[in-house]
This record gives sequence, structure tokens and C-alpha cells, in this order.
Amino acid sequence: MDAAALDAFIMAAFPGVPPAQLPRTLIASPGHVRMQKHPDATNLRPGNIVSGPTLMALADHAAYALVLAHIGPVAMAVTSSLNFHFLRACPPMPIIADARLLRLGRRLVVCDVRIWAEAEDRPVGQATVDYALPA
Repeated sequence: MDAAALDAFIMAAFPGVPPAQLPRTLIASPGHVRMQKHPDATNLRPGNIVSGPTLMALADHAAYALVLAHIGPVAMAVTSSLNFHFLRACPPMPIIADARLLRLGRRLVVCDVRIWAEAEDRPVGQATVDYALPA
């Protein structure tokens, strides 16, 4: 699936989420998906920084898009594990999630997701996300 197809599928799969709150796919290429989220006031915590749950949701979303980009529109691919490392505070600005494929098996996909706001060489978080594929 390309970037436009990923965004269309995800908007259809999650009709209860306003489109403005969903991240947008910037790049979808073999082994790689890059997404961007524009955090709003609901994504901030005290101290005017982006909340941890927002960053973890973005990592999960990017990993899901990466899985879909490789196996096609399979709604029931599900998160089986998400391990997140918070590296520094995330300022309230557009956030980038770079998801890379580590392993694509018959039943399990393993992804690495790096998240940054100000500069790619200053990540705010890193996640390893596993997805279980339907039989």
C-alpha cells in the first residue's frame, strides 16, 4: 500500500477518530513508513510537553501502517507487544515517527519506531512494536 492508500484505510478503519487527530503518512516504501502528527491541546501534559500516551499511540500507529504497507489492508493485524523508551521531553510541535521493518514472519511482524520533533538526530522516543498477523 502507498501513503495515500494507508491513510484512506486507516481513516475508514477508525471512523470514531476525527481525521485531524490521525497521523498522516509521509513515506511508504519497502521496509519503511514515516508518519507525522500535529499534536493539539488534548495531546499535551503539564509542562506544555506532548504526553507519553500520545507518543506511544503514534509509535503503534506507525507500526500498524508499516504492517499494512507490506501485507495489504488486513484490519485484524493486532499489537502483541509495545516497548517504549522515553528519551527526552517532546515539545508541542509536529512529531515524526519513522517505522522500520525488523522482521516480517508468517504470524509476527517486528518493527523499530523512532520518534522526533525538532531534529532526527534528537529522538524523543524509541519503540519496538510487535504485530500478530491473522491466520
